[in-house]
Amino acid sequence: MDIIEIQEKLDRIERLLLGSKQVLTLDEACEYTGISRSYLYKLTSAGIVPHSKPNGKLIFFDINRLNEWLLQNNRKSKSEIQNEALSYILKKR
Repeated sequence: MDIIEIQEKLDRIERLLLGSKQVLTLDEACEYTGISRSYLYKLTSAGIVPHSKPNGKLIFFDINRLNEWLLQNNRKSKSEIQNEALSYILKKR
């Protein structure tokens, strides 16, 4: 990868991160999530990741729904679990 390609990729990522786009193409979603094109396509064909196909061919992603999907199955930190346990014990007294 040469410097021009790297700069173009950084420019695309910067546009995505600045939130200038609400709807992403498959390639943009790959760059945004870090998921490979083939795996993201596999996830869409299995109906695992939310997407739309308005003309039945091209795949698009709503950035908000994509973020929700990426952040599902949230794992609590040890301190959060300890705080919840402490709150539970104090309430039961």
